[in-house]
Amino acid sequence: MRTQEHMTRLDPAPSPAGVLSRLADFREMVIIGIILAACVIMGIVSPPFRTLDNLWTILLAVATQAIVAVGMTALLVSGGFDLSVGSTVGLTGAVVAMCMLQLLRIGGSFASSASLFEAWTVISVFLAILAGLVLGTLIGTINGLIIAKVRINAFIATLAMMWIVRGALEVITGGRNIYGLPKSFTQIGQGKLWVIQFPIIISIVLVVIGDLLLRKSRFFRQNYYIGGNEKAAILSGIRVNRMKIFNYALTGFLAAVAGVIMTARFGSASTTTGKDLELQVISAVIIGGASLQGGEGTVLGSFLGCILMAIIITSLNLLGVDIYWQRLIIGVTLLLAVMIDTVGKMRKGIL
Repeated sequence: MRTQEHMTRLDPAPSPAGVLSRLADFREMVIIGIILAACVIMGIVSPPFRTLDNLWTILLAVATQAIVAVGMTALLVSGGFDLSVGSTVGLTGAVVAMCMLQLLRIGGSFASSASLFEAWTVISVFLAILAGLVLGTLIGTINGLIIAKVRINAFIATLAMMWIVRGALEVITGGRNIYGLPKSFTQIGQGKLWVIQFPIIISIVLVVIGDLLLRKSRFFRQNYYIGGNEKAAILSGIRVNRMKIFNYALTGFLAAVAGVIMTARFGSASTTTGKDLELQVISAVIIGGASLQGGEGTVLGSFLGCILMAIIITSLNLLGVDIYWQRLIIGVTLLLAVMIDTVGKMRKGIL
């Protein structure tokens, strides 16, 4: 922070590095400004962009990413990350679908009336979703235990888990998609409250809750101390290992929620569901202001990062830009975000 003496004298003209440093300090406002500018420009260049249908399409595309980003933000703030979330989304969605269909087959053998079978369908949906959520939480907990207790690097541990979970998905499904899910389940991903689809509502609710908890909750704010200086956090009495395990379990749970919603939205479970989702989420969280070194980030910033990436992709699609150029542009956007973060920390003397 500047002293009073510094405030009373004229500051020199800011250097390019100084500008980048200030951008890092006000990342959320900058992202909002970029989003608004991009919307105005695209609205002029491509009229279909400014339609209400396009807005719902963007928010729907953001929904599953935003749900996973809530947990990923807590992880990055505490100095960790999880490369297995995309595979967890795919596996939990497939397990939910398979459990549901199996339970429905069982119910079909003893249900003596349509009303009884309908009641069993609701129970089957509930039990299948519960199984998926438990599985996602278990995967996250195993990640946390390996990283916190065995002390394996988070990159290696979650990369290995990514391949294990993706392999398990392919084994249990035999590489085939799973169809024929009941309407009482697909309604979760396809139903609407007035004109807003349920996935959008669920994601916004989770983002608001996650942002408030990370900003205001004493328990969740421990992540900032852990990410800022883990040794100091241990000396101050914070149970660092417990917090790490909790963060990974939470991220696994939220990945399972995203898996349920994605499966319900498409009405089927696919072996490709969630592929590359982890990179998209980590990119959005970093663009939103979280630091790879830990100690910084907000759920709101991560949500804005998800929206910005969705706007970029939608804009490129509307402009007819080739998919390969899209990946290049997204990669450059991520690199610029990381550079802003790194330069900002160098200016502060953190690096």
